[in-house]
Amino acid sequence: MAEVVFFLAALGALAGAVGTVALRNPFYSVLALVGHLISLALLFLLLRAEFVAAAQVVVYAGAVMVLYMFVVAYVGGTDIQVGPLNSRTTTAGAILFGLVLFIELTIAILGTGLKALGTEGVGIGADGVARAGDAGFGTPEQIGELLLTKFLLPFELASFLLLIAAVGAVTLARRRGGLGDPSGSTITPLDLLRPRHTGTMAEGVGGSRRITSQEQEQEGVEAGVTSVRPDDEGKE
Repeated sequence: MAEVVFFLAALGALAGAVGTVALRNPFYSVLALVGHLISLALLFLLLRAEFVAAAQVVVYAGAVMVLYMFVVAYVGGTDIQVGPLNSRTTTAGAILFGLVLFIELTIAILGTGLKALGTEGVGIGADGVARAGDAGFGTPEQIGELLLTKFLLPFELASFLLLIAAVGAVTLARRRGGLGDPSGSTITPLDLLRPRHTGTMAEGVGGSRRITSQEQEQEGVEAGVTSVRPDDEGKE
């Protein structure tokens, strides 16, 4: 049963990672990333790391993904040119980064990954019995002690990172004026995500619909035409 769960979680993690990069809709990319993180949590459970699995779901798949959803909702899906896409420097940097990452993963798999295939986590043999000297490894008590002693600086930096993300989400939520539209109208980020020819709940309750700048111009032209009297046309 554990082998079946392992392969299902591994396939889910790979599919979520590929979907995060391949999907063009930012909302779907965030959902694929959530699926990837949940699959990793299942792998942590198989390794007897219950606290790490719970933190993976609560912190990453929960709090951080909510912030990502806020950012995607308020920024929208507009195409913004941030730099040359086909530059040689960008291509060379991407190839170099991929090569370094591949070498690192190869060293990790050949060095310690293959040796751990017959175990069920650190300090636990194939028979499921913990070895002497490894009792308490990965428990909340030991992880909390390490976070507040040896890894205090990275722990505080991660806290500041989450705080900055929260402040950024609130700042985007309080932004006024909406996004600029080439036609001259002002649209909100949620208008980019709402299907066309659909209104909002406020418009449905109030029985009114928001008028765009193009419709205002059209109404102005029609009002100008109807205001011309026949005697004025004769004088002209």
